[in-house]
Amino acid sequence: MLVMEQNSIMPIVREAVEAIKMAIHRTRYNIMRHANKEALSLYYAVGGYISHQASIAKWGDKVIDSISAQLQQEMPGLRGFSKGNIKKMRKFFEEWESVFGSLPTNQFSLGNSEDESPIIIGSLSTSQLDDSMVHDFLTVQFTHHYILLTHTTSIQERLFYIHRIATEFWSVEKLQYNLAEHLYQKEGSIPNNFQETLLDKTHAEKALQAFRRNYKLEFMHIDDPDEWDEKRVEGEIVGNIKKFIMALGNDFSFMGNQYRLIVDEQEYFIDLLFFNRRLRSMVAIELKWTDFKPEYVGKMNFYLSALDDMVRLPNENPSIGIILCRGQKQKTVEYALRDTNKPMGVATYRAANELPIEYGNALKELEQLKELL
Repeated sequence: MLVMEQNSIMPIVREAVEAIKMAIHRTRYNIMRHANKEALSLYYAVGGYISHQASIAKWGDKVIDSISAQLQQEMPGLRGFSKGNIKKMRKFFEEWESVFGSLPTNQFSLGNSEDESPIIIGSLSTSQLDDSMVHDFLTVQFTHHYILLTHTTSIQERLFYIHRIATEFWSVEKLQYNLAEHLYQKEGSIPNNFQETLLDKTHAEKALQAFRRNYKLEFMHIDDPDEWDEKRVEGEIVGNIKKFIMALGNDFSFMGNQYRLIVDEQEYFIDLLFFNRRLRSMVAIELKWTDFKPEYVGKMNFYLSALDDMVRLPNENPSIGIILCRGQKQKTVEYALRDTNKPMGVATYRAANELPIEYGNALKELEQLKELL
């Protein structure tokens, strides 16, 4: 009887344990994220304070060394405020000041009141980044942030890595590896004309964040390239649309394939059409089984004009086009996009069993060398 009772309650126990475990993990994550957010806000404020005093009061290394030593003396066991870390906080502030803004200068007067702190800890918020970008930023630990500051030069590149760190839980070692492998140059910074064609510069920055230079389609395996064409690639994507959206990003919703447009009683079909919630824009994707060709731009320009005129709603932003090719050459893409008036970019894709382009080129060179020998 006792065994039967135990067997009957075990499913209930397992369900309860799983529910409690999930709640514990979620709470731990929220606590850690909140603590990290507060720490980053503190470091930004302290960095701003040090930066201001260094420029106004001409504080040098000796002053910062003395501040660190005095802090350690008055707060035994304090971690994270060595002279080196305080200098890192200053760099953290100065590198992100253009995004999060300067701190009020009146908070930097040293004053005599013990009840009034000269350093006000504000929230790290800005109109330049949307909520998801700020969420990613506040999730990333200070050590990761500082490595990015010392190994990257543009805000765009940093945001690319910050998003990957936050969503893929990179360790410091993983980040350093991907920086050494130049992951941003391989997958980020899609060739585009967004800055020239999207009048709202914040929207243009968001568009840059939404797309990558190269997409690896894990669900697709190409054994014999001669048997493939655009239609077969499209079929694989539509048949694995959830996985394709995961490759694109969580903000994409699928509107359809071979999306029909009728212009002057003539039918035209867009290979793939999506809507991006963050951008509030339709995204037309044209699939190609060849390297990029300049004439692809004219066709995409036509599609985007028709979408904006016939399909786009009044509260939506201009449609964006992505030409997804097997390969591309930088100057050819640059010249093709230079004088177009519709926002578009050119990306490449590869199957799960295909080597990255740079590896493929290296193998070709090796084969050529073997032939010469």
